[in-house]
Amino acid sequence: MAEYIEGKRPALEALKSGVPIKRMYVADGLKGDKVVNDIVRRAHKMNISVKQVKRTDLDARSERGSHQGIMLETLPYGYVSAQDIIDAAEAHAQEHDGKALIVILDHITDAGNLGAIARSAEIVGASGIIIPNKRSARVTAATYKSSAGAISHIKVSQVANIVQFMERLKKENFWIAGATEQADACIWDAPMAGRLALVMGNEGSGLARLTQEHCDFLVRLPQAGQVGSLNVAQAATACMYEWMRQSFSESQR
Repeated sequence: MAEYIEGKRPALEALKSGVPIKRMYVADGLKGDKVVNDIVRRAHKMNISVKQVKRTDLDARSERGSHQGIMLETLPYGYVSAQDIIDAAEAHAQEHDGKALIVILDHITDAGNLGAIARSAEIVGASGIIIPNKRSARVTAATYKSSAGAISHIKVSQVANIVQFMERLKKENFWIAGATEQADACIWDAPMAGRLALVMGNEGSGLARLTQEHCDFLVRLPQAGQVGSLNVAQAATACMYEWMRQSFSESQR
């Protein structure tokens, strides 16, 4: 099913963020609109097809009725298989003294959080991100924006069952670390280096009970202030950097 981005500002932000676009639709009678003309020029430079249509055609496609005479039809995101991510992690481990990171997201629901996590994952050198194929955020225009384009440079796979994938990783010699405020162990004292799968939970409820039970160990971030917890994207970034720090320190010994 085709997905559409409606409106002048969302369309401009989508082009700037690198969202893959199949086609742009522009309503008749907008030639004098400077903002629309700028968007159309950008589209032409990016070799995106621009089609003039009647405003009623956009009304028929619109979900919110806020297209302002311009709409982008997006290309589907290119998810990979779970095996592709395992293979990428294996290749990374061979090149980096056995170090590899896979990020597993246990039903986070905000596409912006997915993008922010993808940005950090790409920066630290993670091999990929695993998300459920149901009741979970997926890659949307908001993901491209919050990832600053990084989502285009890291593999993402949708799986039917998170726990089954975790058990599969254990057979591939990965340790599974679950991040939760209820953990006894501080992440600074946990064995985060090496072949690791980091599991982050839902924005509200955290890691599901079954997910926690299948982790090899649970970790929490240290806390000195009074605020209850970090946003899941911030917490994931801190955890990923601890994997990177420990892995780097270990390789220097």
